[in-house]
Amino acid sequence: MGDTVKYLLDESRIPKAWYNLMADLPSPPPPVLHPGTMRPVGPDDLAPLFPMSLIAQEVSTERDIEIPEPVRDVYRQWRPTPLFRARRLEQALQTPARIYYKYEGVSPAGSHKPNTAVAQAFYNRDAGIRKITTETGAGQWGSSLAFAGALFGIEIHVFMVRVSYNQKPYRRLFMETFGATCIPSPSMETNYGRTVLARTPDSPGSLGIAISEAVEVAATRDDTKYALGSVLNHVLLHQTVIGQEAMAQLAMADDYPDIVVGCTGGGSNFAGIAFPFIGAQLRGGRQVRVIAVEPAACPSLTRGVYAYDFGDTGKMTPLVRMHTLGSAFVPPGFHAGGLRYHGMAPLVSHAKELGLLEARAEHQTQCFEAGVLFARAEGIVPAPEANHAVKGAIDEAVKCREEGTSKAILFNLCGHGHFDMAAYQDYFAGRLEDRDYDEGELALALAGLPSVPAGL
Repeated sequence: MGDTVKYLLDESRIPKAWYNLMADLPSPPPPVLHPGTMRPVGPDDLAPLFPMSLIAQEVSTERDIEIPEPVRDVYRQWRPTPLFRARRLEQALQTPARIYYKYEGVSPAGSHKPNTAVAQAFYNRDAGIRKITTETGAGQWGSSLAFAGALFGIEIHVFMVRVSYNQKPYRRLFMETFGATCIPSPSMETNYGRTVLARTPDSPGSLGIAISEAVEVAATRDDTKYALGSVLNHVLLHQTVIGQEAMAQLAMADDYPDIVVGCTGGGSNFAGIAFPFIGAQLRGGRQVRVIAVEPAACPSLTRGVYAYDFGDTGKMTPLVRMHTLGSAFVPPGFHAGGLRYHGMAPLVSHAKELGLLEARAEHQTQCFEAGVLFARAEGIVPAPEANHAVKGAIDEAVKCREEGTSKAILFNLCGHGHFDMAAYQDYFAGRLEDRDYDEGELALALAGLPSVPAGL
């Protein structure tokens, strides 16, 4: 697997603070609005869903937020994660580029998601919460929160997008092994789920629908809070251990990336690898090209509108300004279940509006082709989501070959594909289709964007 930048088991190298991009932005992102009053939300508006400690992180503008020692103690099980130089991939591509990948698949859940799951479970336990409800797409987030819930003695209730629930039964069993309950969404367990099923009995579900179900349960029960695996500021914050470690590891290799690539669905793993480098650039450091790669079937950054929208399909959440396809948009079923969200994280969206990153959309067959090439060179089978980052990195490396330039390319391999072999089976059998979104459905969803007063 190429050269490992070695400090893998040196726990002193685990960051002691999360990095907050809000501190370095040239302008703050638009405020989060209450859908009833159209005024900025306050802590009391969010209190039914989150403990106050996480609400404080959500609105913080401090650059460094200390990681509690109990969280770092759990991180020690797998952090620092390895940074690999992909020499065999470079040779296969015959590129002069130097390709590095940060491998988050070594976590107990096999992805980057425990970085925030452990933190959120800790803060909820610290606030006396004993039950958390959430949603999951491909299952990485549900698996991670199930793991974290077992560590901190919290009951976890997961609504899993139905198409992924059916595609990935072993993810459900993984969650159940840690004691979590996993329900296919839309479900008969909530008022909103029953409404969706009455209207569309064969609904494949979406992250927006699953969020609505999870939020409904949390908002109507005093003993329950809600946890989100992406999108929100505090979630992106917790993931920045990835980029901070990568910076230190590359320094040990006497290198620095010219290009940073991440796959994007809600924005958490992308922010984790990219935000520390963007922040360093904003503070006068080296310029870096930052590339977000998303699925062509759910292209919020490349096709969405930058507007205020609900974070869920049932319109129970506050309004956030983000690149969105419309909260009613239900993407077609494709195998990168973790990249099927209708909107992009507000902070990632704001960074794109500021010109701090670029975005591209790719079809899944080309991403799987890149993932197989990567696996055969480097010995790691990527998750379908991660294949988008692999595709972006390979494209840049090929460009270096064509131009005769030697650049350093860093990407986040956010998880392994061990639970996703059915997707690879479909790819090898020629059953993997490139699904495009329906233009009519997209237009209808965008037409339903909430009306917000001018100037906001």
